This record gives sequence, structure tokens and C-alpha cells, in this order.
Amino acid sequence: MLAHIVLFRPRGDLNDADRDALIEALTKAFDEIPSIRRARIGRRVTHGRPYEQLMRTDYPYLALLEFDNLSGLQSYLAHPTHEQLATRFFAAFEEALMYDYDMADLTRSALPSG
Repeated sequence: MLAHIVLFRPRGDLNDADRDALIEALTKAFDEIPSIRRARIGRRVTHGRPYEQLMRTDYPYLALLEFDNLSGLQSYLAHPTHEQLATRFFAAFEEALMYDYDMADLTRSALPSG
């Protein structure tokens, strides 16, 4: 499974209409792009742990999209509906990180040796 992970901080002046349009674009992508297996959005939770103070940049939101394989991710990225989402997203964020990871269920045999 491949995970497309986006950590982001929306622009401070993002209005409700732009926020709603971004959510609508993400929902449309999920509905129209068949290679997306699962999509989740989250808001950062802080609860007083010391590691929270070590983070240099606060990314209050996360988007997590899952795909069966690299081909599915590439299909998503090339899809015209993703282009609409990307346009909205790049206009809406102040700062963001985007990474793709090849994921595996955690088992003892999946852990790196050494």
C-alpha cells in the first residue's frame, strides 16, 4: 500500500468559501478517482508531550490518501480531477509538506534488521 501524506497549514486569510471549495475538491477527487482506496483528513492534537515542543513548524492538518501501489498513486496525480484539487490546495495553504510512502503492516519480519 502506498500512502500520500500531506501536512499543511492553511493561509491565515482563507475564508469559509475557499475552505469549503477545497473540501469539495477533495471529496470530488475521492468520488471520481478510482485508484484512491481510502482518504482521511485530520486535525493535529496536542496534549502536552515534550516532543510537541520539538516541532519547528506547526502543521495543524493532515490529508492521508492510500493507494494499492505506485501505479495507483501516479494515476491519481495525473487525473484531471486531481489537477483541480491541486489548484485549490496550492492557493489555500501557507506551508505544506507532501510525501509518499510505501507502507507495510507492522510485523516482526517487516522490521529492519540490525
